[in-house]
Amino acid sequence: MILVKDARERKRFLKFAIVGAIGFGVDFAVFNLMRNIVGLEAVPANVVSFTAAVTSNFILNRYWTFPDSRSKPLAQQLGQYALVNVVGLGIRTAIFAVIHQPFVVLFDHFALPFLPEHFLGENLALATVVVIVMFWNFFINRYWTYNDVTKETGKVVES
Repeated sequence: MILVKDARERKRFLKFAIVGAIGFGVDFAVFNLMRNIVGLEAVPANVVSFTAAVTSNFILNRYWTFPDSRSKPLAQQLGQYALVNVVGLGIRTAIFAVIHQPFVVLFDHFALPFLPEHFLGENLALATVVVIVMFWNFFINRYWTYNDVTKETGKVVES
């Protein structure tokens, strides 16, 4: 596997994971705002929070994780990134819709009185889908959206 053998790719994955952690914070903050303040149902709140996180992640990935991958026009790269993430959203939403209710039922037994109803189950279901989709997003984005960087040198490949 490339991450095991290539130090440059491990560094990129680490940066991608840090950006993902920031996106995770954005995702959870927006999800809980939409769910507990605005009053959206869990699945639509999941879509809104995913969109906010993807937007922040694109900006950070373009300028920090893959700074040497800007030979593509911004609109093209954003379009590719958006397409990858729309597929990721589909994967995430399908899995979230399936596991959401079982997680709520399971973790309502551990509810704390100061947390909103279903908070623990919903957030653990969200965390699960975020981790699953992170791997999809990294590999597809690395080899399609940000494919204009060579593994060996990190230099932009001229088309």
